[in-house]
Amino acid sequence: MATDQLERKILHTLKRSRKGPLKAKELAKALEVPAEGYRGFRNLLRELERAGRIYRVKGQRYAIPEKINLTVGTLQVTRDGDGFVVREDGGKDVYVPGSLLDSAMDGDQVVARVEGRQKGGNPKGRIIKVLNRAHPTVVGTFRVARRFGYVSPLNDRLFRDVLIPAGEEAEARSGDVVVVRISAYGDRKLNPMGSIERVLGPVSEPGVDVLSILFGYGLELEFPDEVERAAQKVVEKRSGEGWGDDRVDRTALHVFTIDPSDAKDHDDALSIESRPDGTWEVGIHIADVSHYVEKGSPLDLEALRRGTSVYLVDRVVPMLPHVLSSDLCSLRPEVDRAAVSLFVVLDSNGGVRAHRFEQTRIRSRRRLDYDQVQDVLSGQGHIDERTDGDLAILAELARSLRERRVARGSLDFDLPEARVILGPEGAPVDIQKVTQLESHRLIEDFMLLANETVAREAARKKLPIPYRIHEPPAADRLEELRRFLDTIGHPIGKKGVRAKDLQQVLNRAEGRPEAALVSTVILRSMARARYQPTNLGHFGLGAETYAHFTSPIRRYPDLILHRVVIRALVRGEPVPESWGGDALAQASERSSLREELAADAERDSVALKKAEFMDRHIGEDFTGTVSGVTAFGFFVLLDEYFVEGLVHVNSLMDDYYLLREEEYSLVGERTGRRFRLGDPLRVQVSRVNRLERKIDFVLAPEPLEYEV
Repeated sequence: MATDQLERKILHTLKRSRKGPLKAKELAKALEVPAEGYRGFRNLLRELERAGRIYRVKGQRYAIPEKINLTVGTLQVTRDGDGFVVREDGGKDVYVPGSLLDSAMDGDQVVARVEGRQKGGNPKGRIIKVLNRAHPTVVGTFRVARRFGYVSPLNDRLFRDVLIPAGEEAEARSGDVVVVRISAYGDRKLNPMGSIERVLGPVSEPGVDVLSILFGYGLELEFPDEVERAAQKVVEKRSGEGWGDDRVDRTALHVFTIDPSDAKDHDDALSIESRPDGTWEVGIHIADVSHYVEKGSPLDLEALRRGTSVYLVDRVVPMLPHVLSSDLCSLRPEVDRAAVSLFVVLDSNGGVRAHRFEQTRIRSRRRLDYDQVQDVLSGQGHIDERTDGDLAILAELARSLRERRVARGSLDFDLPEARVILGPEGAPVDIQKVTQLESHRLIEDFMLLANETVAREAARKKLPIPYRIHEPPAADRLEELRRFLDTIGHPIGKKGVRAKDLQQVLNRAEGRPEAALVSTVILRSMARARYQPTNLGHFGLGAETYAHFTSPIRRYPDLILHRVVIRALVRGEPVPESWGGDALAQASERSSLREELAADAERDSVALKKAEFMDRHIGEDFTGTVSGVTAFGFFVLLDEYFVEGLVHVNSLMDDYYLLREEEYSLVGERTGRRFRLGDPLRVQVSRVNRLERKIDFVLAPEPLEYEV
């Protein structure tokens, strides 16, 4: 019997057991496990127990957690020190008071016992077991006490100091930022204990702040020696060999890349050719990383482990070694490169007439950046006649593709982002608000077209790929959104809300005072997109099928998809069964987790530099807009700099303020004074904590009025 089949039978038997928890021998007998297979059966039980799928109770008996009032999930700790166990089965989160967390930390996979159910609220429980620790190491500030040292974590969701016994300080001085490896996690009464593994240095030393984020998220700049050697061997091997008979020579095409001006890796390029019937053939050329990274090789396993490249504010932590990511795989100008090319025939209205896939050899003629392309499209710049003409046609086709996508129900959030400008010493000199240009949209539209085309073809042929899924908003969030939109005069239907309905709300609000508020609230109601082998569609794009294909240098799911495309859609060969099943499910789940971690690290690195920048503006006044409301205060996004800070309720001295969640506002109990999401106001920078990435504002004092 296959392992996955036996696993399903174990879970089914325990779920249906009328005798309650069962011993291993009772289970084996019920499932008719032969004597020679009993050892493997016991090993499988231990694996299921470690994963939290089953639980062992008194008398060495096994049960399904939910049958004995247990919940398995990931612990999320709030800033108040309490926690919620996010259930793996998708059920209602279990609330755990801080006093009942035991030694569990934010991010740990835990088992919680449900001990009460509040009417209309979350189940309440306590942590009884930690299955997997999320923090083998912690980054924090080292302090010296009389008899021992301790490290205060920089992560504001890790509340307990880590004790450092004498002799385990590793030359750290009081005030240094350090990495501590935890040797014992303690319990409800005893703090965790560990030894200092690395001293990053004083916080005032350049680069220490970003290093604290690197190590805090477990990111590794250096690759293992084995992986670096493997990458060098690939360079030597591929540089000296021919291109092979299967690769189509497309070096005659006028190909160019469009990326940020400081980009080092170039995954994608475009070309366009006119056809006699008035249609256009657009080439979407993606670096053929699979040509260099063989499945199961040390390079491949390291890429899977990392999952994605991470773009911090001052450096990149790549998924692949630099000799590949920035050189051999990158579609650099005026050198031949291996690519997987999707050729799409489009009519003038953006309708797809035909498409085909090829493994190609291409040569980029131009390395363009977004600002250059924007200047050409706006008539302010010039590259060369051929490139200018191609860009103009591509821009027209991109607009048509976008119109079609929006018409079918794709959500279009045009929200600005922050760009931190660093000086030569790494200090921030400006925080700029970056809005999406037409040149950005041009690339985005063709990458979306490629991703959707590949996913649709893979779904039609039932190929094993990691789909990029985005589910509709959860019922409770959708109900909250519906109530809020009703209060501001933008009602949506009671049933079957589609992305198209939400886009219509965005369109109606455009240009009105509440536009930013509406966009923010709709965005916050959305589920997080993720990878999985089962196609559930993409709600935000209004797409029945979607996958990531266009960035294999920096995303592992794209590399998986490339291998399938080459095998099935280019060569017409069957895809091995081993590429699907559990292996694909595990790679999809890991990629989702690594993507989430990368996004958090990137956001924190930007927040850190924002705090450093605002530290020089303490006492200054700025105008801004309320961007978030909580029970402990409200966040304000500044107009001049794309920086957000907190106005804490404790600084509002004129009244007691209560949160009205349904209105996204704080309201004074006595005065009725209200601070609501989207409200403009003036604030003053009062306090900054750089390492904790916290910026505090207070309301700016009212200007004095003088009688004349």
